[in-house]
Amino acid sequence: MNTVSRPDNASVHIQFDDNSLLPLLFGAHDKHLARIEQQLHVSLASRGNHITIAGPADAADTARTALRNLYKQLKNGEPVNESVVDASVRMAREGTDTSTGGARIQIHRKRISPRSQAQEHYIDAIQNRDMVFAIGPAGTGKTYIAVCAAVEMFNAGKVDRIILSRPAVEAGERLGFLPGDMQEKIDPYLRPLFDALHDTLPGDQVVRRIASGEFEVAPLAFMRGRTLANAFIILDEAQNTTATQMKMFLTRFGENSRMVITGDLSQVDLPTGTRPGLQDAVEKLDGVPGIEFIRFSDADVVRPPIVARIIKAYDKTGNRS
Repeated sequence: MNTVSRPDNASVHIQFDDNSLLPLLFGAHDKHLARIEQQLHVSLASRGNHITIAGPADAADTARTALRNLYKQLKNGEPVNESVVDASVRMAREGTDTSTGGARIQIHRKRISPRSQAQEHYIDAIQNRDMVFAIGPAGTGKTYIAVCAAVEMFNAGKVDRIILSRPAVEAGERLGFLPGDMQEKIDPYLRPLFDALHDTLPGDQVVRRIASGEFEVAPLAFMRGRTLANAFIILDEAQNTTATQMKMFLTRFGENSRMVITGDLSQVDLPTGTRPGLQDAVEKLDGVPGIEFIRFSDADVVRPPIVARIIKAYDKTGNRS
């Protein structure tokens, strides 16, 4: 692929070297190109294996970077869809050129690439730090990326177990009124973690690993009194822990382990007046060697754009729940 900029920097010409990838790059009826045009307010004209980008210099350069990154992903065998196009535009706006490599997660033939600069920092932190806190709104990929990273490390033999946990806090509903025994009552709280595992691995593998004890999905209370060595440990929805629970969980950390704590401090379901353990940990542990904090914002939401707009609307009123 060759790129030539015109002297006035008002337009950019790109030539791609593999015509077979262009239908995937452009999308059906050029819908991917139209999406880039709409988001960046540029004009894209394709002719054969050439694209000419016209528009404001900064926007044209961003479009070029986004297209180059998408083309690189296709050459690497990664699929491109509308959400991937959006992510490529987002990262190009942030000045991130993903075509040169960077943080990735590889699970068998599936490659998980970051869809925002914050996600890239998050993946890098998980791969290089003992303990990582990921804080920010829903839809930013905090839990999904952590589970994928855990499976990658498990498959590589770097850990022997994956442990996924959540506090079973009542979010406007009473556990006692739910049908079934205690396990059946808490299963709905853990379902998002099961879903993340099943999205990462074939269902029969997940069932087999859980039965063997290699994968464990359990409420936070089940962590008490244990030392979790040779494990990748994830605490999800950590904003719903108390300070005492958070300290208990963090001190379960054992030899050759990796720990990721995720949460959204705007979605606290604790009783009024109870100090969230996540907030307490952020204040006490910031700056401690080996611990990294990754902070996401609504700009990092990788779900459909309407989700980011909903989050912004609630932020403006200060009434997110």
